[in-house]
Amino acid sequence: MKKNNHLSPPLPWTTPFIILSILTVHSIKFTSAACHVDDEKGLLAFKSGITQDPSGMLSSWKSGTDCCNWAGINCRENNRVTTISLYGQVDKPDSYLTGTISSSLVKVQNLDGIYFVNLRNISGPFPDLLFGLPKLLYVYIENSKLSGPLPVNIGKLKQLGALSLEGNRFTGSIPSSISELTQLTQLVLGKNEFSGHFPAGIKQIRNLSYLSLEQNKLMGTIPDIFKSFTDLRILRLSHNEFSGKIPESILSLAPKLAYLELGHNRLSGQIPSYLGKFKALDTLDLSWNSFTGVVPKTFSNLTKIFNLDLSHNSLNDPFPQMNVKGIESLDLSYNNFHLKEIPKWVTSSPIIYSLKLAKCGIKMNLDTWKPAETYFYDYIDLSENEITGSPVDLLNRTDFLVEFKAAGNKLKFDLGKLRIVKTLKELDISRNLVYGKVPAAINGFNKLNVSYNHLCGQLPKNKFPVSSFVGNDCLCGPPLSPCKL
Repeated sequence: MKKNNHLSPPLPWTTPFIILSILTVHSIKFTSAACHVDDEKGLLAFKSGITQDPSGMLSSWKSGTDCCNWAGINCRENNRVTTISLYGQVDKPDSYLTGTISSSLVKVQNLDGIYFVNLRNISGPFPDLLFGLPKLLYVYIENSKLSGPLPVNIGKLKQLGALSLEGNRFTGSIPSSISELTQLTQLVLGKNEFSGHFPAGIKQIRNLSYLSLEQNKLMGTIPDIFKSFTDLRILRLSHNEFSGKIPESILSLAPKLAYLELGHNRLSGQIPSYLGKFKALDTLDLSWNSFTGVVPKTFSNLTKIFNLDLSHNSLNDPFPQMNVKGIESLDLSYNNFHLKEIPKWVTSSPIIYSLKLAKCGIKMNLDTWKPAETYFYDYIDLSENEITGSPVDLLNRTDFLVEFKAAGNKLKFDLGKLRIVKTLKELDISRNLVYGKVPAAINGFNKLNVSYNHLCGQLPKNKFPVSSFVGNDCLCGPPLSPCKL
């Protein structure tokens, strides 16, 4: 079960899985003499460029020992080093490397794979040494601090099968020569600071299965180039400044595309009805754009969709009846919908973990809502509706709830009867009819708003501002006025 609040693909399409698959093929070591002297020199030069290694990631890299046995190193025929695989663990603060990538790494001439993932503090420009590695096929330098422009001649790396520079600080436009990397199956340049336009020459890279340019500063229209791609399964262009309509050639991706993410742009027009032909679609994100009109009836054909985000547009009724067996995350918030009730295809989902229907014209009694599954809920946002009743029964059957928002409704319940799970970090039930006392468990929250209700009594010691509590009947104590003796 997914436990996050953004649309991201499950295995097998995450980069770590792909890398692991590649490494499995390349992990056979042949036992003979120690590794080649040039490989040892190149690797030790790389280590010398690292100024901090608090977790000891490179502690086994010692002169005079067989570098084929060093952590993160794989060798194949003739005991030549073929892959370097260094991974920081995101859940461990000291799992990182600080430093630069030494140009002497070019001595490791048989390298076909470089995997520097989540190392966090590797800085410097694009490593030009890559141009001197004739056998290099796979480059994953992700989530670090490389910066500056990509070289204009990046197209010379013609042999590459995969290039991921996601999560760095690269700037400038994406060079037009990128179109010469025609062997790529993955081009992942997301989460940088690239500007300019979508490089239309990417249409020459016909074998792409994964294209990500998300979270950059790209602008202009999305070019109508997608007929070139017969194997594209992931298209991520969200969090840019793209404008105009969804290009018609996107339709050609219908047979295989699983992830279409165009959220947080400036796209406009109506949602194309042909999106209903994307039978393999797992995730569709069109949020935070300027789409108008109605959601096409053809969406009823999206029977395999798990993650749907149409929030923050100007979409109108009616919303189509979906025929999905199990939705995982749904966000229809802040459109012009008048759903009246939570859709039955949502209520029946056995795997849903995120439900966001803020300002969706819902008029129902929450006591009568009986979802098939509540155990997995992480995120619920029912704000700005006309919902009555109590959420206590619903929330007391959740075990992993992280966020509950229901501001601006007519909920009436005793706050003291709410079971507050340890995972809960944000609660907003402002502008309702909530009564009772504020429990001490609020100290575990990151955000809290219980303002404009009918709460009473002394507040427990807390870290929240006055705005979290104002407008109640008789609350007192910091940050409000002192309680009267």
